[in-house]
Amino acid sequence: MDKLTMEDSYKRLLEGNKRFALSKQFEDPEYFKKLSLGQRPEYLWIGCSDSRVPANEVTSTESGQIFVHRNIANLVVHTDLNVLSVLEYAVNVLEVKHVIVCGHYGCGGVRAAMGNDMHGTVDNWLRNIKDVYLKHQPELEKITDFDKRADRLTELNVIEQVRNLAKTGTVQKAWKTRALHLHGWVYGINSGLITDLSIIHDGNEDIDPIYRFNL
Repeated sequence: MDKLTMEDSYKRLLEGNKRFALSKQFEDPEYFKKLSLGQRPEYLWIGCSDSRVPANEVTSTESGQIFVHRNIANLVVHTDLNVLSVLEYAVNVLEVKHVIVCGHYGCGGVRAAMGNDMHGTVDNWLRNIKDVYLKHQPELEKITDFDKRADRLTELNVIEQVRNLAKTGTVQKAWKTRALHLHGWVYGINSGLITDLSIIHDGNEDIDPIYRFNL
C-alpha cells in the first residue's frame, strides 16, 4: 500500500465520523448532549475482538445501551485484571442486569487452539481454550468434521466462560443483594443470527460448592 492509499484509508475513518455525527444530530439535535450526561446500560457484553462482531450493530442497540469488553475468543480468565476490572465496574457502578458472553462461529482463536502450531505470545492466551478442549475431549473427538468440531468447541468455550463469571467474587456478591443474570450466546457470521445457548446463571447454587465464597 503506497503512502497516498494509506492516507486515504486513514482519512476515510475521519470522514465517516463526520457523517455519523451529522446524521445523529439531524435525527436528534440533543443526541450527544444526552449521551454526555452519563451511561446506564443494562448489559455487559464480553465478546471476541473479531471486527465482524460489533455488539451494538448485531443487536440493533444504540450507544450507551451496552457496556462492552472484547478480547480474543471472549475469555473470562481469573488472572486477567482487564476483564475483571470491567466486570467489577459494570456490576458495582453501572449496576448492569445482564452479563452476556458472546462467541462466534468461525472464531480464529478457537480454531488456532485446536492445533499445535506456534503463533507467538497469543499461545499463552489460547491455552485457556485448550483447557476447555481437554475437559470436553471425549465429546469433541467424536465429531470428525473439523468445522463442526470447532463450532462445538466455540459453544463449549462460551459455556465455560459463563461458569468462570459465576466463580468471581464480583458476581457472587451481587447475587447476595440483587438479580444479575449471566448468559451465553454464539453469533453466526454467515447468518447474522445469535444462538442463545440457554446457559443462564442467576445464583451460586449453579456452581460447584468449592467455588462459592462465604458471603
